[in-house]
Amino acid sequence: MFIYTVKPGDSLFSVASKYEVSMNTLRNANGLKETTLVPGQDLVVPTTRYIVQPGDSLYLISQMSFIPVQALREVNGLRSDALTPGMRLTLPARVKYPVENFSFLLLTTPAESIEVIADSAPYNTYYGIFEHHILEGGWLSELDDAAVIQASRNHHVAPLATITNLTATGFSATLVSQILNNPEQRNRLVENIYTLVKTKNYAGATIDFELVREGDRDLYTGFLRSLNERLKPEGYFLSVAVPAKSNDEAPWLRGYDYGGIGAVVDFVFIMTYDYHEASSDPGPVAPIGEVRRTVEYALSQMNRRKIVLGVARYGYDWTMADDSVISAKAVTASDAVHLAMRYSVPIQYSEVYQQPHFTYWDERGRRHIVWFENSRGRAQKYKLVYDYRLRGVGAWQLGFEFPQSHVLLPHFFSVKKVI
Repeated sequence: MFIYTVKPGDSLFSVASKYEVSMNTLRNANGLKETTLVPGQDLVVPTTRYIVQPGDSLYLISQMSFIPVQALREVNGLRSDALTPGMRLTLPARVKYPVENFSFLLLTTPAESIEVIADSAPYNTYYGIFEHHILEGGWLSELDDAAVIQASRNHHVAPLATITNLTATGFSATLVSQILNNPEQRNRLVENIYTLVKTKNYAGATIDFELVREGDRDLYTGFLRSLNERLKPEGYFLSVAVPAKSNDEAPWLRGYDYGGIGAVVDFVFIMTYDYHEASSDPGPVAPIGEVRRTVEYALSQMNRRKIVLGVARYGYDWTMADDSVISAKAVTASDAVHLAMRYSVPIQYSEVYQQPHFTYWDERGRRHIVWFENSRGRAQKYKLVYDYRLRGVGAWQLGFEFPQSHVLLPHFFSVKKVI
């Protein structure tokens, strides 16, 4: 496998011919519904052979395929780095790193959710079934989840009940604080989560309490400890989603004690995305430098086998007026590429952030700036998991189309199953 960046004048036919793969292979690997390409678009090419093109070097091929130069030399019996156009090089399989992957599944219709479960099962160990939310007093909302729990188990992916502090107005720090500071309500919530997991045949729970206050930091860790002590004796898993941070200095992130949380749960899903989002100025959603700094901080606080690196399957489209943001909306990776095609603008790629971006003007003459995640950016996140030997990788969320992940992920990893 390697990643090819579309150049001006390329067509699906010319790329397929250049590398002697079928057009259908490229379509399927990249989820293409048409043959139109846009400069800067990345294409995953699923092949074990690389045909040298003018200007290629072993270093460039190594960067495209994520295979070390020395491995390319050895498997191809090369005594020098000199290449000639038309040479056929074998791309050896990478040594795969075993991972336990976790992805959130936002329920839609039972039929659609079950299809996503089946499609994504080979690449995941756990699904976070989204979501039951906490209610005043330590109670839980209902969710029609029986069919997806059974489908998840049928495909040997452990279903975890996702418990959130979502309300009609968003995530509520006040609701979490009220429950954590009331021992009776806190204990009731622990018992209700245990009962939910047991009666609905979940394999465990994942807690996604957002905006936890600094003053509730120790109470939150204590709640997770109590919940784990209730679940673990019966073999249930407990995980938690936490925001990304590279230190403990920001007051709005001090509610999350990485070290304390890592010590009392099975694994931690770190949300290394939304560094820029709908309410911010335009910019990279998951810049590699910030993601790396978050991982390195987490490693200083908890065991590497506790860390699941959360990655995005989307980006944002900001509508601008001069230098001010008028509005913004989330777009999937596929939608972003289609926007570039629709408005005939090339996709740029930031080597600094390892993120793609482009600018276009809509029919009303308004300027838009788009940043998103693509295969090249995703592969850099996989390299972090591989190089730092983390527990695994995870995604928010599976309903967002990112077809290349089905080729990329097996290139780096073998996925472990726990049920």
